Amino acid sequence: MAGGAIINHVGDGKHYPGKITIHVFLTCLMAATGGLLFGYDVGISGGVTSMDSFLIKFFPTVYRKEKGETSTNQYCKFDSQVLTMFTSSLYLAALIASFFASGITRVFGRKWTMFTGGTIFLVGAALNGAAMNVAMLIIGRILLGIGVGFTAQSAIIYLVEMAPASLRGMLNIGFQLMITIGILAANLINYRTAKIKGGWGWRVSLALAAVPAAVFTAGSLFLPDTPNSLIERGHEDQARTILRRIRGTDDIQKEFADIKAAGEKSKAVKNPWRSIAQRRYRPQLTMAILIPFFQQLTGINVIMFYAPVLFKTIGFGSNAALMSAVITGLVNVLATFVSSFTVDRVGRRALLLQGGLQMLACQVTIGTLIAVMFGISGAGDISRAYAFTVVVFICIYVAGFAWSWGPVGLLVVSESFPLVIRSAGLSITVSVSMLFTFAIAQAFLALLCSLKFALFYFFGGWVLIMTGFVVFFLPETKGVPIEEMVVVWKAHWFWGRFISDEDAHLGGTGEIGDGKKAVALTLQL
Repeated sequence: MAGGAIINHVGDGKHYPGKITIHVFLTCLMAATGGLLFGYDVGISGGVTSMDSFLIKFFPTVYRKEKGETSTNQYCKFDSQVLTMFTSSLYLAALIASFFASGITRVFGRKWTMFTGGTIFLVGAALNGAAMNVAMLIIGRILLGIGVGFTAQSAIIYLVEMAPASLRGMLNIGFQLMITIGILAANLINYRTAKIKGGWGWRVSLALAAVPAAVFTAGSLFLPDTPNSLIERGHEDQARTILRRIRGTDDIQKEFADIKAAGEKSKAVKNPWRSIAQRRYRPQLTMAILIPFFQQLTGINVIMFYAPVLFKTIGFGSNAALMSAVITGLVNVLATFVSSFTVDRVGRRALLLQGGLQMLACQVTIGTLIAVMFGISGAGDISRAYAFTVVVFICIYVAGFAWSWGPVGLLVVSESFPLVIRSAGLSITVSVSMLFTFAIAQAFLALLCSLKFALFYFFGGWVLIMTGFVVFFLPETKGVPIEEMVVVWKAHWFWGRFISDEDAHLGGTGEIGDGKKAVALTLQL
């Protein structure tokens, strides 16, 4: 499409000297561990809510319904708004927290925002592990959500600013990889703690969220802040030193000049929230809203949040359900590795398109399999072979998401923002993601009860829409320096109308010649 062939020329318009260094690898690895917090929580909540001891203590009505005392409808066994509030309250809190994180990230830097988020998450984990009633559970979840909001917003910015353009995809996907590792670890822990005698295994599962939080919080103290943030806050000498260290060369003049020019523009902007609404930033703002919106409507969180509950719904026993969640978690991790090693070679668009088609086929197949087994009534049992078939297609679906829309969607958004609006833009992205994560988490069990097997067709329809969106409206962004990304949008057949020639020439760096040359190259195609 119009954006696809253009970007190689744009990416070749400017190269910065440097190489991947052990310093940039370790700092990005440490920042990426922020994904463990989010991933562990996503995985742990679904497993805990399938444990009988947890349900008996906090949600006895749901427990009785699950055991068939009040309902035999497989689709409606776990339908409880209070139970889903336990899961979804975190994401509502993260939504609100991400807006506050924007200002803190800009004024105090990425490092201290990450530290703040990790500390708050630690308190929430302790409160959940010691919970004596539903109120303590919800308050703990809210604190976890605040920690996730701060961590996600700041860690993603940190990764995109520290990574060299040629390896930005791989290093940025580290955050998503850590999310998948956190989910897998949580599923394994749930599988073991469910077997603890005495019915207190759920406390271990919830309290162990403090482990990745402690690693991330302590590690953030040793991280340098990004050159972009240091320049934005007036520490030019320190920024030059850090840039030289992470690029492994003394020849940093070009990149430093571009970052400095972007920093000067950023300092001149007093209100990035007002700036991001300007016409020139319409492409980035649209992506900040639609990409996370589409991510949630793939239905992935139906699988990740409620995998054990979902597997129990389609006829698995408790242990089998937890083991099936472990299997999908392992597939999630392995497939994300595939993305990290291919995204800088094949590009963002190819992975998003292939993954979208794969998820669409799986959603239709899973919905049909469940429809054949349970029909409209939801009554009936499922054989082991049939259940295995459902698990296979769920794993194929998870793999499709894990090497496409999961990591790549977030990558495309994070690398699109110029420094002027980067903190506000990422806050919008995180907030939209958390808003629809909250909505899906809160509504899923009720939707499953009402839509039944058609729920999978519903998500499949959205996957079809988002795949079409990529075809027509998403340009390729691989290999383009983040402060030169405006050229990508100017060259696109649709988004170019929102960006003036003057904005494209400046390119976010203030160097008219380079931006002009890149635009000329793209418009020739």
